[in-house]
Amino acid sequence: MSGPDIGISALATYLPPFRVRLRDWCNWTGDSWNKVAAVVGSSFRMRADDENAYTMAATAVLRLIENNNIDPSRIGMLALGTESSTDNSAGAVIVKGMLNRELSRRGLAPISRACEVPEFKHACLGGVYAMKAAARYLAWDGRERLAIVVCSDIAEYERGTSGEVTQGAGAVAMLVERDPQLLGFEMELSGSASDYRGPDFRKPFSRFVGQELSTNAQPRDFPVFNGKYSTTCYVDEVLAAMGDMFGKLKSAPSSFMRELKAVFLHRPYHRMAETGLVMSLLYAFALGDDSDQAMLDEIARLADVDGRALAAELTAAPSVYHLVESERTNEDVFPLAMKAARELRSHEPFQTNVNNQLRLGGSEMAEIGNLYTASLPAWLAAGFEQADREGLDLTGERILTIGYGSGDAAEIIPMRVMPRWRESAQRLRFSDAFAGGIDLDQAGYEALHDRGESGAVAQLPAGRFRISRVGDRSGHIDDSGIEYYDFVAGETRSS
Repeated sequence: MSGPDIGISALATYLPPFRVRLRDWCNWTGDSWNKVAAVVGSSFRMRADDENAYTMAATAVLRLIENNNIDPSRIGMLALGTESSTDNSAGAVIVKGMLNRELSRRGLAPISRACEVPEFKHACLGGVYAMKAAARYLAWDGRERLAIVVCSDIAEYERGTSGEVTQGAGAVAMLVERDPQLLGFEMELSGSASDYRGPDFRKPFSRFVGQELSTNAQPRDFPVFNGKYSTTCYVDEVLAAMGDMFGKLKSAPSSFMRELKAVFLHRPYHRMAETGLVMSLLYAFALGDDSDQAMLDEIARLADVDGRALAAELTAAPSVYHLVESERTNEDVFPLAMKAARELRSHEPFQTNVNNQLRLGGSEMAEIGNLYTASLPAWLAAGFEQADREGLDLTGERILTIGYGSGDAAEIIPMRVMPRWRESAQRLRFSDAFAGGIDLDQAGYEALHDRGESGAVAQLPAGRFRISRVGDRSGHIDDSGIEYYDFVAGETRSS
C-alpha cells in the first residue's frame, strides 16, 4: 500500500531570472493595482530566451540532488509533469540526458540506466498524476529505489487578454520515497474527478500554424481559454473530487475540513485558490448533519440567499459542458454559492479559518505568478520553509493538497506531516530561488514576451541549464528543430 509510508522527502525550486512587477505592469496597461494585488499577486517570472520546460526541470532536479545528497544511481523513476514541453515524442529522458552529462562532468554517478522516464500531461494536473504514479511505482516494482517528480512549466498569455496578468514560469522537483521525511501520502483517502469540458482551456497545435520563427526562437504557446466558463469548470471539478474524498472519510466532511492545519491548492492566482477552499467548505456543510445544515443556513442568511436552495445547488453536480452545447457559457451555475463565498470573504470566523489554512507560503507565492504544474509543489515548498522559520510544531498534522487541470480533472490528496519534517524543511531553500531576479521595464517585457529577445545587458544567475543551439540539418544528421543543451555557471549577455 502507499499510505504514510510513501511520500515526499525533499523539494527544490528553480525560478527563471526575468521578473515583471505587477505594480509596474498596471502602470503600463492602466489596470487597477489595488485589484490586481488583491486578486492575483505582486509579480511573475519569465524564462530567459534560452530556457524551456526541460532546462528549468533539469536545473531544479540538479538542485534537489545537490541539496539532499541523493545518490543518482538509486533513482528508478524520473517523471516530468508539464504542459509546456517542446517535443511531441521524448519526455523526461531529455531532462535525464542533461543531468547525466553534468553529473559525469562533476565526477558523480549518473542516474541509473534502469530508470523510467515518463512525461505526464494534463494541463496543470500533470505533476500530481506524476506524483501518484511515483507512489505506485515505489509501492510495487520500485520498492528499493527512489523516484523524482519534476514539474516544469511556462504560463504565457497574449498581451491584452485577461490571462496576461497570470503569467509565470518555473520548476519544482520532488524526491518521493518510502519512509518519507516531509509528507506522507494518505492515498486511500484521495479523491479524483474528471469530465470533458471542451473549450475551457486548451492548446491545439493549430495555434502554431503560420508562426514565423527565427532559427533559435520557440513557438509562442498562448492558450485558448474562456474566463467565466473556466471558473465554473474549476469550481465544479474541485467539488466533484472533494465529494469523492468525502465519501472515503470516517469523520464528517466539515470536521475534516476544520481540522486541516493547511491547505495547498493549484494556484493560477490568489483569488482562485481562495475560492476553491471556500467552496469546498460550503460543500462540506451541504453534505453534513443537522448542525452543518444550520451552519449553512446561517451563511445563507448572511448572504441573503435561501439555505435549501444553496445546499441543492452545491450538491446538484451540473452538466457543465452542456453550457457549451447550448451556448450559455456566460451563465453562472453556482450563483448562490458564489454569493455566499463572497460574503464569507468578509465575515468572521470563517474568513479567519480560510486565511489561516492558506497562510503558509502565501506571500511568497504572490511573487512568482502562475507555474501551471509547478504551482502546487512550489506552494508546498514555500509553506514548509515558512513553518520551519516560524518554529511551528506540525508533526503528525494533516494537510490537504488540491490539484486541478483545466476543467477536465482534479485530484485531492490528504498528507500527514512526518516526524522529521523540519530536517527536510531546512534543506528546501525556496527563498534562494528568488536570488538574481532581473526586473523588466515595459520595453524589455514586450521584447521578451513578443519576440523572445532578452533585452538589455544582464548578468544571469549562476548554475542553470540552457539551450545552446537548435539543429537545422546543416550537419551529418537530420536534427531539424532538435534542441541541444549545456550547463552554465553564469554569463553576461546582451541582445
